Amino acid sequence: MVTYKDSGVDIGAADELVGRIARRAGALPAANVLAGIGGFASLVKLPPGLAEPLIVAGTDGVGTKLRVAFATGRHDTVGIDLVAMCVNDVVTIGAAPLFFLDYLACGRLDVEVADSVVAGIVEGCRQAGCPLVGGETAEMPDMYPAGEYDLAGFAVGVVDRARLIDGRDAREGDVALGLPSTGLHSNGYSLVRRLFMPAGGGPDLAARVEELGCTLGEELLRPTKIYAGEVALLAATGEARSIAHITGGGIAGNAARNLPAHLGLALRWGSWRVPPVFGMIERRGVSVEEMLATFNMGLGLVAVVRREAAGACVRALADAGVEAVEAGVVVRCGEGRERVRVER
Repeated sequence: MVTYKDSGVDIGAADELVGRIARRAGALPAANVLAGIGGFASLVKLPPGLAEPLIVAGTDGVGTKLRVAFATGRHDTVGIDLVAMCVNDVVTIGAAPLFFLDYLACGRLDVEVADSVVAGIVEGCRQAGCPLVGGETAEMPDMYPAGEYDLAGFAVGVVDRARLIDGRDAREGDVALGLPSTGLHSNGYSLVRRLFMPAGGGPDLAARVEELGCTLGEELLRPTKIYAGEVALLAATGEARSIAHITGGGIAGNAARNLPAHLGLALRWGSWRVPPVFGMIERRGVSVEEMLATFNMGLGLVAVVRREAAGACVRALADAGVEAVEAGVVVRCGEGRERVRVER
């Protein structure tokens, strides 16, 4: 008799993984979850006290950073990246994460590898303060090479319309606060891999790099920072007029993304710390201009606040242990001009 398992799909392994996911997810906050992992669909109620709740949704993946995980055999951080890339987009308009779902696809399910990935997803949800309510694990023989998988994530948040941060109140002269990144996050890895993981062989990913204070592989797998807590602090001040997640397209493509079309940003190079990994990239022949259009360059989030409130916002963040710097100002942007200028 020919079985489904003979064709490459192991239902028993999938059931084992679902059990592990449910146990891990059980440690997350779930006050609003009515039905979570295990059913055909999840059921989550809106939190109380919102006069006009708006549902906010976002989806993303980890991209080719996964190839670093495959090369190193370390899979416990990419799940954090998955949550971060979705949640950081959702919170930019002042939303609080409500729940998260994931999708993991592979050719053959390795329960231990998948469990390690899910451990990272659960850790990311813990950092974001939201439950993991479900997802999908798809075992598809012949679709993926042995030992490889792909990830997608889906974050849903909620914000009261009265507390929406959408950029419409931004004004020329407002201050741009920069919040630091942890490094590369999960963007630009096709370029990063060309520099550090070329087909003909590159630097040893397991070798310690003194400049980085860790191995190259550890630096390339350093997880994306999740800014849900920082945005909640900014939203509580009532002073945030625009928030931008510095993701694919780098500072140049994202810092002014939530501002009205007639406004842009003038950022001061040197006002924030640039992690050393970007210096390594520059020395391998990538210009600063190209990096600004590709990477976060040390700024993971840019928030626009009233000039008069900038100092108080920086202090409020510092009191909570969050570093922020005054990185620039909002400027009027004529038609055809760059929305973001980095003054060096």
